This record gives sequence, C-alpha cells and structure tokens, in this order.
Amino acid sequence: MAIDIVTKEDLQLFRAELIKEIKLLVNPNTQTKKWLKSPEVRELLGISPGTLQNLRINGTLKFTRVGSIIYYAMSDIQKVLDKNEVDNSNGRGL
Repeated sequence: MAIDIVTKEDLQLFRAELIKEIKLLVNPNTQTKKWLKSPEVRELLGISPGTLQNLRINGTLKFTRVGSIIYYAMSDIQKVLDKNEVDNSNGRGL
C-alpha cells in the first residue's frame, strides 16, 4: 500500500479549486458573462447601492458607463475579490 503525503500547499490549492467550483455552481450566469450591471454586482457581492458607489468613487472597482447604465467587468470584480482575500490559516480570523 502506497502512502501519499499531503502538504499544506496541496490543501491550499485544493481549497482554491473547490471555492472556484462552488462559485460556478452558485452563480453560473455571472461566470459566463463578461459585463455585469450594477444590480447583478450588488447581488453577487451582497452589498448595498451605496457601498457599490463607494467602490466606484474610491477606485476600488473599475466601471464603464454607457448612457445611464454602469457596467462592471467580471474580471475586475474577480481581481478585487482576489486582492482582498483573507488568509485565515494562522487562526486569527478577521
């Protein structure tokens, strides 16, 4: 019987892949769309209109305006989420 050693890095990689797959299952439509409107972004992130406006104003989240409609690139939203990811492996929490 062969013994496989699982490292901490293996577990972190598995965690990242698992989270990505869960996000696809929970929100399959947003993962295939390149551009999202404000209501879709608010629902995806679970934030209020004011919070989304603050993210635009302070430059945290890029946007494109066409007429009166504001669009957000899914790739930019993912970058913001990745940038603000919390590593809780030290057990300290938020």
